[in-house]
Amino acid sequence: MEPHTAEAATMVLRDGVIMLGAAMLFVTLFRRLGLGAVLGYLVAGALVGPDGLGLVRSGGEQMMRIADFGIVLLLFLVGLELHPSRLWRLKHDIFGLGTLQVAVSGVALALLVKVATGMSWPASLAIGLPLALSSTAQVLPSLRSSGEINTRPGERAFSILLFQDLSIVPLITIIAALSRAPADPLAPPGWQLALYTVGAIAGLVLAGRFIINPLFRMIGRVSERELFVVAGLFTVLASAAVMEALHLSTALGAFVAGVMLADSPYRHELETDIEPFRSLLLGLFFVAVGMMLDLDAVADRPFFVLGMALALIAVKAAVLFGLAKLFRMETRKAWRLGLLLSQGGEFGFVLFAAALSAMLITPTAASLFGAIVTVSMASTPFLMMFNRWTERHASLREGAGLDGPELSAESRAIVIGYGRFGQTVARMLMAKGISLTLIDLKASQIELSGSFGMKVYYGDGTRLDILRAAGAADAQALLFCIDGASLDARRMEPILQAFPQAAVFVRVFDRRQMMALDGVDLAGAFREVFESAVLMGREALTRFCVSEEEVQRVEREFRMRDAERLAAQSKSGDLHDTKHLMFLPGRSLPDAKEQHQPAK
Repeated sequence: MEPHTAEAATMVLRDGVIMLGAAMLFVTLFRRLGLGAVLGYLVAGALVGPDGLGLVRSGGEQMMRIADFGIVLLLFLVGLELHPSRLWRLKHDIFGLGTLQVAVSGVALALLVKVATGMSWPASLAIGLPLALSSTAQVLPSLRSSGEINTRPGERAFSILLFQDLSIVPLITIIAALSRAPADPLAPPGWQLALYTVGAIAGLVLAGRFIINPLFRMIGRVSERELFVVAGLFTVLASAAVMEALHLSTALGAFVAGVMLADSPYRHELETDIEPFRSLLLGLFFVAVGMMLDLDAVADRPFFVLGMALALIAVKAAVLFGLAKLFRMETRKAWRLGLLLSQGGEFGFVLFAAALSAMLITPTAASLFGAIVTVSMASTPFLMMFNRWTERHASLREGAGLDGPELSAESRAIVIGYGRFGQTVARMLMAKGISLTLIDLKASQIELSGSFGMKVYYGDGTRLDILRAAGAADAQALLFCIDGASLDARRMEPILQAFPQAAVFVRVFDRRQMMALDGVDLAGAFREVFESAVLMGREALTRFCVSEEEVQRVEREFRMRDAERLAAQSKSGDLHDTKHLMFLPGRSLPDAKEQHQPAK
């Protein structure tokens, strides 16, 4: 080995040990303080970087090139969770809400930069438009870990982030059109990049269908786990390499590859195998961002950096809140969406570099606004804490004067959620004299129930402290009858561990939530419209003069097939699994007499 090669290898090893050690220390500390892992990574990078203690000799830019692959893996894993039909359903949010967010925020922030710095309009646009992008690497892991990505507000946040990633190509084109630098004869024009984008996505879709899916089926027969890891990483790297070669977003290519494998029966295995790589590289990405923070620039103009970071957050939060209300989101959810996506994003660094190359901004301006983006990213955990605080206080204001469950008498069962579903469940139990404690979070529902003589206590019945106060430690049954799809395995497991003596029943929003609860030791999970839909089907069959015996046989067969499909879907994570068991036109259930007729 050459001496300089050996020295470089030693330096990389040394830097890696220091970075991982600092990250481990600060992430542990910040998680214990409730501030989140991202802030820990950023502080670790700033501390060991060249402007901090200078313990790491490798440049942040060099580390960023490696760590960028963490974003690529993140988008691939997100793609694995989104079937193409679900993406099609989100098209209005992606191209409607997403387009408006980037355009309105970009113009508003360009105006802010113009007023605050006196830069020219081209330079202000070259800074303002990148500032409109949020941090995919910061927001998506939060949505995935909390399970919110499968809720309606989470889908809208994801739709905006996806459009922001798609918008990188047109934003680079705008910066190139504003450029003061001599034209690069090797760089493709904007219209050509747009054609490349469409062609590359189409090519990846075809490759996923005719190459990647058959490849994984073949590997599945071999049953070698190492091959799944290799094949998964190959898929991500190959899709990213294709997009890189065409000067397009590598993250977008990985996302498309993930979507193409979303209906694969090996989706969960891929997710499990790639997740550790994603976590490590994404952590390194934030360490690299911290290392790139120009502390001297911040020290020279601290009030400008902090003031612009606050203004960036305020403008984006206000724009997002207004657009969310325009798209008919509830006020609290619109406010949370605004705060969640109010920070600058990692792609801002890429676009600032493009603006610098285009001679639109100076190196000092690029450093300053890079620092502003980093400070805004560091503020996100605090903003989320502030949002939770405001939600708690809003709930307390709504519940002011209402009795909490700590005042309830000892009962055999606790019903959480006393809406249209919970009322039916509770009344059936009361019909046999079973003592109940009723809990709800809506003050209006509690007041309405009180007018009928029902005592409902105020509180969030999914919290362990509220359940303990309600006497869950002595209850024989806990019945979760709340709206929405927020209850999944991650939220139910602590409840089951805290109250092992109680039978736990859960109202399930749809099939997806039922799959998300797979493996949880529940006493029962009930889809909220399943039984009523079966009952309507029974009544409709009788109107067509189908005999009662045959109606019962159809119901038994339908329930049996549905249970078999649900078991297979929960195992594979694929809603299209066992489609052959569905009743469809031309695929009906033969009459009992026809089924038992001997062959002639």
